[in-house]
Amino acid sequence: MINPAYNKNILIFLLSSIGLIALPHAYHLPLPVFGFFAVLLVWRFLGVWQPQRLPKGLLLLLVSVGGLALLYSQHSGILGRDAGTSLFLIALGLKLMEIKSERDLYLVNYLAFIVAASQFLYEQSILMAAYILFVCCVLFATLVFINSYVANTRVALKKASVIIAQAIPMAIAIFILFPRVEAPRWLLFNQQQQAKTGLSDSMEPGSISDLGLSDELVFRVKFTGAIPPPQLRYWRGPVLSQTDGKRWTQAKDLSYQQRAKATFSGTVYQYTLLMEPQDKNWVFALELPAALPKTLRQNAVLQLLSVDALNQRTEYSLSSYAQYNTGASTPQEIQQAKQLPATPSYKMKQLVRQLGGFDSTPEVFIGQLLTHFRQQDFHYTLTPPLMENNPVETFLFETRYGFCSHYASAFVTLMRVANIPARVVTGYQGGELNAVGDFLEIKQAQAHAWAEVWLDKQGWIRVDPTAAIAPERIEKNIDINQLLPGGAIHYVAPSSEAQAAFNWLQKTRQLWGNVDYSWQRWVINYNNANQSHFLSSFGIEDFKDMVYWMGAIIAVIVATLSGFLLYQKPTTVDHTLIVYKRFLKKLAKAGFNQGVGEGARDFAERIKPKLPTHAPSIEEITEAYLQQRYGVKASAVGLQHLKTLVNHFKI
Repeated sequence: MINPAYNKNILIFLLSSIGLIALPHAYHLPLPVFGFFAVLLVWRFLGVWQPQRLPKGLLLLLVSVGGLALLYSQHSGILGRDAGTSLFLIALGLKLMEIKSERDLYLVNYLAFIVAASQFLYEQSILMAAYILFVCCVLFATLVFINSYVANTRVALKKASVIIAQAIPMAIAIFILFPRVEAPRWLLFNQQQQAKTGLSDSMEPGSISDLGLSDELVFRVKFTGAIPPPQLRYWRGPVLSQTDGKRWTQAKDLSYQQRAKATFSGTVYQYTLLMEPQDKNWVFALELPAALPKTLRQNAVLQLLSVDALNQRTEYSLSSYAQYNTGASTPQEIQQAKQLPATPSYKMKQLVRQLGGFDSTPEVFIGQLLTHFRQQDFHYTLTPPLMENNPVETFLFETRYGFCSHYASAFVTLMRVANIPARVVTGYQGGELNAVGDFLEIKQAQAHAWAEVWLDKQGWIRVDPTAAIAPERIEKNIDINQLLPGGAIHYVAPSSEAQAAFNWLQKTRQLWGNVDYSWQRWVINYNNANQSHFLSSFGIEDFKDMVYWMGAIIAVIVATLSGFLLYQKPTTVDHTLIVYKRFLKKLAKAGFNQGVGEGARDFAERIKPKLPTHAPSIEEITEAYLQQRYGVKASAVGLQHLKTLVNHFKI
């Protein structure tokens, strides 16, 4: 049974630890499941002071059956990441209802460690890792409570922290050198609800503007050399060729075979791209990638697609050129890029004729149309008016307020009216520079749409109508504080005090962003390939070398810790232990010896039945010794009291 003197302290400490461990799951698991666990936890807390209120017999059986029924109703089974985590959480809550012995405390403790580890199935940030390390330290302190009779929370936490700190160097060595075992795909949990993406494989007026204020990270980019200027940072995504007049979609026939080989010239940009989890297999490369890793494919419209699902962070090394020629196109591709949902209206044809679309070269018409956007009172806004019917004409001839999707769709439509092949390209434009780590962060706020036009002997060329009407959108990142109530861009010069505060906050944010980026690259994304690359720089090439190095480093760590423990300076004389050993000698003369590794309390419980007349004295001496040596109320008076008890003890 649990020692009554420490029962309440142990339970309160353990239940508090479990509450901390389960707390992050409130964000991930269904509310009824977490609510059921919370009720059980509160119920068990009340049972610390009123044990008679805990469920027993039939009531406990009904509560258990209810928990299983709730689990099945929320997940339709027990397989998968969410269902498995919910199962462990509910099992932990039910086990709390029947704590009767130290064995139950151990089982609850070990189950709580599993629940803590399951948090990494949802989030792997450095903050979450620090939080889980903290709660595991608190949970480990519970084991210290149970095994050493430490009634002081601070002392228990200190002991647990020291033990964990001693284990960290060995954990780091094993993490770096132990072979990375990649789980088979059929063993991976379905994490689709965790995967995120902002862009869609279709576009409607205003669909991209919905992302304009989102601070959600999409990917990070680290360049080997110079970073391209903002006007060249176009990160290519889905290409949309089909339209019904309102909605733009991808062409149906998009094979992985490129129609012609692109040629490149000018500056090459080499970079490492770290994608955040998403539910699509799209990889947003800088236009236009030339060298691709084996895990990427390029479809007919030059969009990069991953062979594997991107439901976890994935890193790619790429090379791109800002100057390129996409090469010849197929008749089918040209035909798709001329498709119109209906015969153009008179106003549309008149505008194209006015701008020279029917008579001049495509290059001249493109220039005239961009000039038209600049000079005819068009406005760039994140909150354009609603355009339900015929949105392109409504935008061109009535509202003249739009986001990048409005300008791109209107531009491509006018190109097609002039019988010039054109299509919409979606992706991201720009990127916020982290000056501390010298890398770019691309967020959903940088979601963008632009146009591609087919020109003879030049291939598909990029034309961005947004750059004509709002060049600051391309040259700077939009700040939500610079938006007027209508959504138009408005730059206000801040005061010197506000600017200083902003600079400090930005530097702090970038510093943290750099720490998080390094954590994601070198810890979370430390897979087989990264391990091989890292270890090869130290001359560790194969499995045998890894094992030798790991064994050697662990041996050095163990020897260092052992030496530290064995050759510490002598501590002060423990008078309490000296007095207790006098007590043990008196018992030894009567034939009662303390066993190797046997604690003071266990020894007392073993010999009391054999010395019933001395049992009260043995119990009193043992409690005084434990309190004086491990408790919070140790004092000279307590030591003197222990001496008096031992002096008067006789067999």
